[in-house]
Amino acid sequence: MRLENKVAIVTGATSGMGRATAVLFAKEGAKVVVCGRNEERAKAVVDQIKADGGEAIAVLGDASDLAYAEEIVNKTVEAFGTVDVLVNNAGMLSMSTLQDVSIEEWDRVFRVNVDSALRLCQLCAPIMKEKGKGVIVNVASVASFAAHHGFAAYISSKHGMAGLSKSMAWELGPEIRVNAIAPGAIHTAMVDSIGGPAVLQGMIDNCPCKRIGKPEDIATVALFLATDDSSFIDGQIIKVDGGFEC
Repeated sequence: MRLENKVAIVTGATSGMGRATAVLFAKEGAKVVVCGRNEERAKAVVDQIKADGGEAIAVLGDASDLAYAEEIVNKTVEAFGTVDVLVNNAGMLSMSTLQDVSIEEWDRVFRVNVDSALRLCQLCAPIMKEKGKGVIVNVASVASFAAHHGFAAYISSKHGMAGLSKSMAWELGPEIRVNAIAPGAIHTAMVDSIGGPAVLQGMIDNCPCKRIGKPEDIATVALFLATDDSSFIDGQIIKVDGGFEC
């Protein structure tokens, strides 16, 4: 029970990596705040956690609306009294080229992928500072390190998340540790949206592990970063990609 009596906020927690992280954190003793847009999926995650003997609430909203961050933190404190761990996992994919991406799409990608993390950090950090301890885990991407054709807004936002994570570590330490996870090809709905079996096979062929990642592969790293097992790791962007970018 490595997160016993801890309170953890997980955004984008209704599916994929976020759901796996929320469920794992609850199994490790955390009281989990499940954040996402889809009421049915959020309820399913909360029900699963409770069925396993854990505690959880759902706070529904759109990560692109920065007022949602305030609602998340207010309801977390109302329900559980504090915040110990923040996992900024909410994300949005964009496959538009530089020439085609609209300013509206560009802005929304940054609001979801970067701005929402910044706002939640601003709201949670004072609570953690007052306690004298806290952890923030951001979800970046292997796209934080390299570029590919046709993902201009997404790649730029994930580079932004990497930089934001390092800035957070410098400004919030020593009480709060901040690290980021950079997933590679993880089998989620987002990855499915960029192509079918042929695309997935290409990812597998270019990965030394010769498999696609699972959401649980990210959740276990998030758990490690959220606990004192990683007490001397701070300001790092940790690739979890099966060696794809090695």
